[in-house]
Amino acid sequence: MSVGPAAAGVRTSWKQTPASVRSAIESWLGAPVVKSRTHAGGFSPGLAATLESESGRRVFVKGVGPTPNPDTPGLHRREAEVVSALPTGLPIPTLLWRFEDADSGWVVLLFEQVDGLNPHLPWQRQELDRVLQMLTELSEALTPSPIEAGPVGEKLITRWRGWRTFAGSPDPRLEASTLRHLEELARLEELAPAAAFGETLLHLDVRADNLLLTSDRVFLVDWPWAQVGAPWLDVLFFAPSVEMQGGPSGEELLSRMPSPPPDRAAIDAVLASFAGMLTFLSLQPPPPGLPTVRAFQAAQGDIARRWLARRRGWT
Repeated sequence: MSVGPAAAGVRTSWKQTPASVRSAIESWLGAPVVKSRTHAGGFSPGLAATLESESGRRVFVKGVGPTPNPDTPGLHRREAEVVSALPTGLPIPTLLWRFEDADSGWVVLLFEQVDGLNPHLPWQRQELDRVLQMLTELSEALTPSPIEAGPVGEKLITRWRGWRTFAGSPDPRLEASTLRHLEELARLEELAPAAAFGETLLHLDVRADNLLLTSDRVFLVDWPWAQVGAPWLDVLFFAPSVEMQGGPSGEELLSRMPSPPPDRAAIDAVLASFAGMLTFLSLQPPPPGLPTVRAFQAAQGDIARRWLARRRGWT
């Protein structure tokens, strides 16, 4: 069974990391690094690796500089702000240290090492149920949001306006069925900010490569996009990648949530906005240093559009 495009970019290895960054990390560890294992999951062009020092200490490190993608260091800074402010005991790896290297411009985060595995793909029901249970418990723990974060509705208004953009200038690369419904898609998109309103701190980028399963816990990593909104949004945004990677449909995933999903109109509005964002981004040139992300967005966008079309009776 196909699992869609891989959520993997072009990583920087430990040996390729600037010498000044490696020296700072080894100084913090108090011993030289003798082993490194690069993690391919995710799209950042930077370092993402498990390091083991000569003393036997193991940590997970992620770091990136302004080249080739100047936006990524800011995402690392934002992630550090979020995870360092969260309550302890959540299924989120602990941030141990952060620093910025003046010589290279790198932003570096060191986390506790979690010896877990990404979910098996195609998705297995038992593992998916564990993830859904974790997301439910996490949303309860993060309601109301324990930290200052902007409302996701602002992102929906200011950035996720793919259908409104297409309605003003239709893209011939869109399939005919989508072009026929552009005005209705744009109207649904306008309703999304109000539909997404809530008090829960959301991850907003839940997918298999951001999950680590241990024998007794499920950890959720990579928090730079965190914002506040309705508690069901993380499952909705997760759903297209699950279907793409061999799991159940979005409709079935929502039905398996421990708490009832919201009203139908709210789901349609937010799903339309998300589908528009994925579709619009997938048709843009790839960002510097992230050559694989557009294919991943395109595959999810196709699933999100078809899901919405079924819900609206367009098929």
